[in-house]
Amino acid sequence: MRAWVVREPGPMASGPLELVERDVPEPGPGEVLVRVEACGVCRTDLHLAEGDLLPRRPRTTPGHQAVGRVEGSGRRVGVAWLRSTCGRCRYCLRGMENLCPSSAYTGWDADGGFAEYLVAPEDYVYDLPDGVPAERLAPLLCAGIIGYRALARCDLPPGGRLGIYGFGASAHLTAQAAIAQGATVHAVTRSAASRRLALELGAASAGDRPPEPLDAAILFAPVGDLVPPALEALDRGGTLAVAGIHLSDIPVLNYERHLFQERTLRSVTANTRADGRAYLELALAHPPHVTTAPYPLEAADRALTDLANDQVSGAAVLLVG
Repeated sequence: MRAWVVREPGPMASGPLELVERDVPEPGPGEVLVRVEACGVCRTDLHLAEGDLLPRRPRTTPGHQAVGRVEGSGRRVGVAWLRSTCGRCRYCLRGMENLCPSSAYTGWDADGGFAEYLVAPEDYVYDLPDGVPAERLAPLLCAGIIGYRALARCDLPPGGRLGIYGFGASAHLTAQAAIAQGATVHAVTRSAASRRLALELGAASAGDRPPEPLDAAILFAPVGDLVPPALEALDRGGTLAVAGIHLSDIPVLNYERHLFQERTLRSVTANTRADGRAYLELALAHPPHVTTAPYPLEAADRALTDLANDQVSGAAVLLVG
């Protein structure tokens, strides 16, 4: 089979990825072999390729938004970021498996979906319908699920004012969920194409800063320099949730300007399977408008380069089989 591997982490211009021929993997006990139809391209994949996220094993295949079919049954499934947890620690036992110290992740601890096949634990895959194109389903498996958790973590009140910083794959799905709940959404992004998309999806504004105080905000861009202005834009009692797995250093905060009046800064760490099931049930019952930029499997390096250069509007998706 064809598969991409991280040969040597570094800037995309250095060619950190390599397309190779590998044997089709064999599933172990409790695992399924999935023939990949499509795989979303996530900023986490870019962090792994460029070395912001330190590799946990050599020559790993990225990709954690894979849609495919289980060999032998034809069952359609999604393989997402969370690959396994211990099920026994205090975090797992209280419904916080996303914080499990023994958690493992698709495309980081094990080979992911930038390939024609992958294996995954059966207990951690999601059943998906047959009638929806794989290109539309793939972004739901990370961009959608993480956005759903971030929206919960930012404590947006009913009818509240939400700021979204960075407007890529996850943000464009999260904005739609918030607007459907009655929120006023302000997108903060420097990309002209992303500004247009935000307004087309119903955002009240799209620019360099929100035009009014915010009740809540989500930072999707991995830029620590955005934390102080995002906190300063919050109204009293507002919460900023940082949704990425990697963030550049946060500048020094001024207590009175950025945190006083009970403003809150919190992180978002992965997701639970309950998050995934809840979001997919919602998204399949009320399908969001999924804006995709399709690439063939052999162009995965180009997709990540475009993502690094902010040249992807919506979600990049590899079309595999």
